[in-house]
Amino acid sequence: MSVEESYEISDPRVLKVVAHPLRVRLLGLLRNDGPSTASELGRAVGESSGSTSYHLRVLARYGFIEEDPEQRDARERRWRARHVYTSWDNARMAATPEGWEAVRVMQARQVEALARAMRAFEDDPDPDWLPAAGMSDYLAALPPEGVREFNRRVSELIGELTARHAGHPEARKVHLWAAVFPHETRDSGEHPDDSGDLPADRPADSPEEDDA
Repeated sequence: MSVEESYEISDPRVLKVVAHPLRVRLLGLLRNDGPSTASELGRAVGESSGSTSYHLRVLARYGFIEEDPEQRDARERRWRARHVYTSWDNARMAATPEGWEAVRVMQARQVEALARAMRAFEDDPDPDWLPAAGMSDYLAALPPEGVREFNRRVSELIGELTARHAGHPEARKVHLWAAVFPHETRDSGEHPDDSGDLPADRPADSPEEDDA
């Protein structure tokens, strides 16, 4: 059975299952690094095989993972991810308090994953990747349909670049994130001290970078 592209979740209870901090890390490892056993994953995340085995069974029960058909060792099951990524509709989830809470927790897990990837690179930076890796942030005036187009075009561009550079000797897996949230102005009376007051950061080669 081949790996499916997306697991589209409509039930907030299912999203809540994968929002568990250990389960979302286990699922991420299976998606990024391929099939593994509970013991191998336990060593990777610093947990006992008993703990990882329990959470793997929960992920399997809700359709996120399955037993790898190519079992290497009859003594311990190997698990694999069933999908490349997980998706959900924010508007549909926000229809209930339980659904919106699941989205909030899941987004917090995504931020945690970003922080882990950033720290790992900072602790051992690859000189060849220093000019390319990093973060940028922009402030733009867009309507919701403009943001939806942005998200769609980002997805299309990633697919295009992946296909173009397939087999490149320097190609490696990289973490990519895209996040968009409305900016709260001072007039709204909300978040007076948040990072929205900071200037937007752009890559060094951006044509719109000012010299101030």
